[in-house]
Amino acid sequence: MAQKLLQYDVLERLGEGARSTIYAVSDPQTRQVYALKHVLRNEKKDDRFIEQMETEFEISRQFNHPNLRKSFELKITRNFLMQPKEAFLIMELVDGRPLDVRPPREMVEIVDTFIQTAQGLRAMHALGYAHCDLKPNNILRNDHGMVKVIDFGQGCKIGTVKERIQGTPDYIAPEQVARRPISVQTDVFNLGATIYWTLTGSNIPTLYTVNKKGDNSFLLDQTIQTPADLNPTVPPGLSNLVMECVSTRPAKRPADMDQVTLRLELIRHILTSKPTGSSDDSSVGQTA
Repeated sequence: MAQKLLQYDVLERLGEGARSTIYAVSDPQTRQVYALKHVLRNEKKDDRFIEQMETEFEISRQFNHPNLRKSFELKITRNFLMQPKEAFLIMELVDGRPLDVRPPREMVEIVDTFIQTAQGLRAMHALGYAHCDLKPNNILRNDHGMVKVIDFGQGCKIGTVKERIQGTPDYIAPEQVARRPISVQTDVFNLGATIYWTLTGSNIPTLYTVNKKGDNSFLLDQTIQTPADLNPTVPPGLSNLVMECVSTRPAKRPADMDQVTLRLELIRHILTSKPTGSSDDSSVGQTA
């Protein structure tokens, strides 16, 4: 493992992503610790990973929210032809592990995790950006239940029509597959698909995965099993909210993260105030 990257002392290798390695580093002058994402360009097709790093920096340097990871500095080294050789992104060091490694188990913890996630996304939307790739391993949660949304490399301005399909197949919204304008509801879908996985351990079928199998490309909402179908402990109101979030038509989804947060907070209130042993939470679905 390298002892130094740029001027930073390498403390630990934290993990790897698409063409990237993330380290915990320390500034030898200030002793401040950071996360450093390093991308090494080996061939022409690696350019897109450096482009995604540039996108992540442009978006996340603007953040000032407890549920969004902030970036501080981007450095790109180039060869004599001015082609990028490698890139370094200095980010906030986050204490936590991704949901796909350690998902919350208790229902109240699950709901609270996604309240925080929705609040982070709402702040991002207020800046005019959508995440476009929310999924379990892009949400970090620590031992105290604090949540950080990470990885903004596929983010874009709301209203963008992307040149190519971008997203993760099991969480991608239909409009991403069809290359239609990205909206707040795109992130609502990604969030709903992520909550679905957390509650059930299964992925919803998406337009991308259905097409990949060669099945009927018309995805019908009513044919998808609900979270409550797969996990009877899921409150009806939460199951209903998730299914609305993953509606194939954006207009049928909650309009924004404020609506999602409000309904999740109501579900949390009912869960925490419900008498022990009671199983009647049908009012969540009616009121939320």
